[in-house]
Amino acid sequence: MSKWVFVGIAILAVVAGAIFAMRMLAPPPADLDLARSKASANGLYTVSIEPEVEPLQQGPLHAWFVTVAAADGRPVEDAVIAVDGGMPQHGHGLPTTPQAGAHLGEGRYRIEGVRFNMGGWWELNLTISSPVGEDSATFNIVL
Repeated sequence: MSKWVFVGIAILAVVAGAIFAMRMLAPPPADLDLARSKASANGLYTVSIEPEVEPLQQGPLHAWFVTVAAADGRPVEDAVIAVDGGMPQHGHGLPTTPQAGAHLGEGRYRIEGVRFNMGGWWELNLTISSPVGEDSATFNIVL
């Protein structure tokens, strides 16, 4: 191969690295919705999240309380909640596999095993299934 092929590859690597670094270091969008209570994507539920301990810290495992109400305001007592998420700007998911525990009463559930291993913009995605139907809610969290 000629030296120009190697030079071209090196230039591409530098450009790709610069783009990746800019994406990783970019601040979250200025208009990011940081609400901790919202209607689910299809309007079946009102969902609220609350960390067990504040302020949130980078690194340790922590738990969240999730409150789910049907659109008419009735607490949802028999939901199954799946938890997912990650860092949209970094393109990776959560470093742990959080699990929703049993119903605590009045539509409240405890999510355990959440860990944010770095500062920045995180999403916490909740998929809720109950006799009301299946729907989801995404919450933005900035550390």
